Amino acid sequence: MSKIKEKNITAPQLITYGFATIILVGATLLSLPISSQTGEATNFLDALFTATSATCVTGLTTLTTATHWSTFGHLVILTMIELGALGFMSLPVLFYLVTRKKVGLGMRILLQQSLNSDRRTGEVSLMIYILKNALLIQLAGFLLLAIDFIPRFGWKKGTWFSLFHAVSAFGNAGFDLFGDSLVGFQQNPWVLSIISGLIISGGLGFLVWSDVLSYKSVRRISLHSKIALIVTATLLIFGTLGFMLTEGNAASLAEGNVIHRFFNTIFMSVTPRTAGFFSVDYASMTHAGLLLTIILMFIGGTSGSTAGGFKTTTFGILIIKLVCIFKGKEHTEFRGRTIKESTVSRALVLFFLLLTIVIVSTMILSITEVVPDVNELGLEYIVFEVVSALGTVGLTMGLTPQLTEVGKIIILLLMFIGRVGIMTVVFSLVTRGLNKKQTFKYPEESVIIG
Repeated sequence: MSKIKEKNITAPQLITYGFATIILVGATLLSLPISSQTGEATNFLDALFTATSATCVTGLTTLTTATHWSTFGHLVILTMIELGALGFMSLPVLFYLVTRKKVGLGMRILLQQSLNSDRRTGEVSLMIYILKNALLIQLAGFLLLAIDFIPRFGWKKGTWFSLFHAVSAFGNAGFDLFGDSLVGFQQNPWVLSIISGLIISGGLGFLVWSDVLSYKSVRRISLHSKIALIVTATLLIFGTLGFMLTEGNAASLAEGNVIHRFFNTIFMSVTPRTAGFFSVDYASMTHAGLLLTIILMFIGGTSGSTAGGFKTTTFGILIIKLVCIFKGKEHTEFRGRTIKESTVSRALVLFFLLLTIVIVSTMILSITEVVPDVNELGLEYIVFEVVSALGTVGLTMGLTPQLTEVGKIIILLLMFIGRVGIMTVVFSLVTRGLNKKQTFKYPEESVIIG
């Protein structure tokens, strides 16, 4: 910790710089001729965009992953997805485990920040627990996908495809090697179910899994996990029913029998939770279906997970606060517990910041980009892409491959902010006064609102 103080580098800065470093290294490797199938160097901006998308586990790409990148390029992307999903702090933890060195206070504080945890002890044990379970879940996904992929593609290709998509799905990254995501698996409930399970597993959050798996022995689940589980289940059910209503007779689900349509509808509810895989063409969806998708993308997954977005717990806290206000309660209460007002205030600030970013980004892209004159597309064509990038989702209506250079930079920055966290990025830029406590209070005065 002393070294951090001597260099005047805060934990948010180290986290921000850590992700930025991984992205720059990845972009440099992807720009090399060895990373492309043609053997030619890739434009650095496109390489940087892909590296950002992989490290920030988004899935938006300006180049087709399946056809542009070589096996080496795919390996680089897969490595960045894993590092981005588990957090760059997983590397030093592995180093300490191998060298059997003692983890210092500074490293523990960084782990706490990177995990978005308020626990005072056990950061290293929690990180080790996360690494073990993440690898086990991905291994299970790999084996289950291999049941379908190996007979379909052969041993070599099937094994590689199973590994790549298991990691990509658990990391909520959305990168695929098929070229059209999972459109070719619309009538394959097995693959859709396995990918959905991996997405939900990664998006629930490591702290939630820790609480759920230890419930048998401790008989207690934290308030964080309760809110995360309730909101996640509600959104999945709400999303599935919503898409049944909006897309029941839409062209995007026209093919397949009732069972296939049902599984695709569930998948449409799961994948906006920052996953990025898709089995239907979003450009052919109804406007109501697109709006529902945008809402789900904005909320995203759970804090401390591989997912991005506003987060289920943050959304849940605002809903709880709203209910308490309507009930005339002064404090924010839920299941016999009182939520700190500082937490509620932070949720409100986060909502305002994210909404502001969406509005400003949409305004800029509406100037720099062109909306195609098809399917009566309008502003939703741009808003969809902005929310997808900020929520690290990766779904697209087709704008990303057509982005101008300015557009690529905007989407690139949105993906970075979405993964690292807007508060972390802000705190890494603004350091003066963060640790100072206000010692006085001005007189109160009422302001008319509403």
